[in-house]
Amino acid sequence: MIAAQTSPAAVRAPHRVVVLALHGAYPFELGVPARILGAADGRYDIVMTTVDGGPVRTNGGFTLTPDHGPQVLETAGTIIVAPVDPRVLTRELPSDTAAALARAAPGARIASICTGGFILAAAGLLDHRPATTHWECAPLFRKWYPHIRLDEGVLFVDDGDVLTSAGAASGIDLCLHLIRTDHGTRLANSAARRCVVPPFREGGQAQYIERPIPEDDSTSTSATRQWALQRLGEPLDVPQLARHAHMSLRTFSRRFRDETGVTPRQWLIRRRLERARQLLETSSMTVDQIATEVGFATSASLRQLMNAELGVSPVAYRRTFQASVRSPERGTPRSRPRPAEGAA
Repeated sequence: MIAAQTSPAAVRAPHRVVVLALHGAYPFELGVPARILGAADGRYDIVMTTVDGGPVRTNGGFTLTPDHGPQVLETAGTIIVAPVDPRVLTRELPSDTAAALARAAPGARIASICTGGFILAAAGLLDHRPATTHWECAPLFRKWYPHIRLDEGVLFVDDGDVLTSAGAASGIDLCLHLIRTDHGTRLANSAARRCVVPPFREGGQAQYIERPIPEDDSTSTSATRQWALQRLGEPLDVPQLARHAHMSLRTFSRRFRDETGVTPRQWLIRRRLERARQLLETSSMTVDQIATEVGFATSASLRQLMNAELGVSPVAYRRTFQASVRSPERGTPRSRPRPAEGAA
């Protein structure tokens, strides 16, 4: 039998991700990092701990005991603080939680899901920085931590070495964003496909969308969105999309935003940028060719939009992923794409 060849990526030491579970934890979000990051072709080693290595009581009516003690936090490239029931939150950080977070290795990236943002805030990790949490908890968050730039209208906020996300399923978006940032769009899309979840929802997409499920398929813009995805290289505009949906421009724009949380123009730009990122990662096409392929009028438009949305030029983006410059052992973040502006 001929032994299968191992790719260079496969022999790298996986990036250690430690999930910190606290009393009152939500079971769903506790499992999200392992499920999503675990679908990324072995690039991540995901483990869980508690502040003292002992069991924690979840809000699901059962107790969870981790396989690792808090010393594992010292080996983490990324720490994810899982959410807890808001009823157990305290304004001041408990001493045992503070001691656990103090174990974080220098340079470790720290993220939170939902009310886990309260823990980061109490620890002083969000002082004068942008952040988000579940929209229902926003009033309490603002009352306790007025010095933090809270935006409860987005799915997640990436501020480089510290990331925060909104409630429940936004933890999925956060983890896919980590994969996309660390290893590119192709692997993030592959992980999403394996987990049967949407591959890409921008951090700036609204947490709460008025009408996520249309009452009648005939009134949905879904078919038009699918149609547009097959034609990104064509000079599509919003009036053309409205005509395809057999709606007036005003009705189409309103329903589109109700269903997606963004305007049709924002959606088109972001889908084109997503496709451009895929081509930059996987093809040898020039920037000019890619701009044409994804429907931008000029390469200058692509450069301007990538700089505005991601903070990098197409050439720099391609160099980052094709040269694999990111350290797999520690995970000190690169200049990281910032979340897009919220739906406006």
